[in-house]
Amino acid sequence: MSEHSEPSEHSEPSEHSEPSEHSEPSGHGEPSGHIIVIHRWRDRHAHYEEYVDHRTHRVTYVTTELALDSVPGGAAAARTVPATDDLDAVWRAVTELRTHFGVPERVVALNEGDLDTAAVVRERLGCAGQTPDALARFRDKLTMNQVTAEAGIPAPAFADAPDEAAVRAFAEHHGWPVVVKPRRGTASRGVVRLDSEADLPLLRTSPPEPRLVQAFCADPIFHIDGLWTGEELGPWRASRYVNTCVDFTQGEALGSVEVDDPELLAPLGEFTSRVAGALGPEPWVFHLEAFVGTSPDGSPSIQFLEAGYRVGGAEIPFVWREVHGIDLAGAAADVQLGRRPELPVPDVWRTGGWLLVPSPVPAPCRVTAWDLPEPPTPDEGPYTSVIPAVGQVVPRVGGYEHVGARFRFRGGSSGDVEKAILRTASQFRLECVPERGARVVCGLDR
Repeated sequence: MSEHSEPSEHSEPSEHSEPSEHSEPSGHGEPSGHIIVIHRWRDRHAHYEEYVDHRTHRVTYVTTELALDSVPGGAAAARTVPATDDLDAVWRAVTELRTHFGVPERVVALNEGDLDTAAVVRERLGCAGQTPDALARFRDKLTMNQVTAEAGIPAPAFADAPDEAAVRAFAEHHGWPVVVKPRRGTASRGVVRLDSEADLPLLRTSPPEPRLVQAFCADPIFHIDGLWTGEELGPWRASRYVNTCVDFTQGEALGSVEVDDPELLAPLGEFTSRVAGALGPEPWVFHLEAFVGTSPDGSPSIQFLEAGYRVGGAEIPFVWREVHGIDLAGAAADVQLGRRPELPVPDVWRTGGWLLVPSPVPAPCRVTAWDLPEPPTPDEGPYTSVIPAVGQVVPRVGGYEHVGARFRFRGGSSGDVEKAILRTASQFRLECVPERGARVVCGLDR
């Protein structure tokens, strides 16, 4: 990883590349061949140049300073904004690009945090693709749970949580503890567990926004990723979290290992098919989360948690490409470009996994040292890692990309991969200096 500057605080878009020679805008009465991509990743989560021919289309980008280096060289133009979920700044950038290149035929946004922005932009421009109303069931967790509940899909009890009184009334009926979360949150932002009425003031620690309250479920959380073709499941994989996403927001490492138990995969597949069909009868790439416990008769007990209309975050798109040879981000781009995605289903699946280690102090912080002993054999460690160089600054950006360190794993079984994840988590050390100058060491065995 190389060091990048942080986005500036002003909200005016800036121009960072002129239209290439082959990309002169067409007249206003002609088809523009223009596609806008809203892009926030610094790393290569998506291979846009493989999804759209940048020689025959005018592909422009709205991005951030931090992600500018990963914009394809064949882009017709790029405009930077402080944040890609800053609708006003993005709209100003889109307006500039529209003036130069014409109204876009499509607007592509593959990160969950940008889906709302892209939907509003499409609606304002009148171009094809998903609108805010069509997106609501995938972004508003209250609407999402109502849709799945109407389809008879089991889930913990839930309700709208407009204020503390509503949360108290819900808990009095369903019992404590409860979980309160933003209805449009991402990456476990703002998720709060309340164990009793005395914890209600915790809801005042973050700015007010629409929220959902749910009965607490202690069962392990799994994520299921893949493609719904519109009629059936395409390729899909189920994974079990090592720790939880909420733990990660509180400074703990977060891992994931793919499941290879056929007795568990069969009911998980049936459950996933029901959820995917209920939420979207058309093709879509999903990142679904579910509680997976054990029923009194010993069979799996599966309950819906939430679902995202996009490729999973963290290292999921990389593991799918590198371990399984499947580009889920490309399939998501196909859907947004109006194409029918077609992905191969391997006859034999390998097992993948990943690990994220947070920075030991709040970002921005500077890395002063890191260490990871060599594993006894290559299979007992990660097959690749993304670790900041000594001296590099970990930027203050949300999500799972800009963290202390990222690792990816593959192996012949879930047990082998989990063993490698736990070994790496216990032995990796990351030292950072916060702004106040104190040194902190980050590890999992603390």
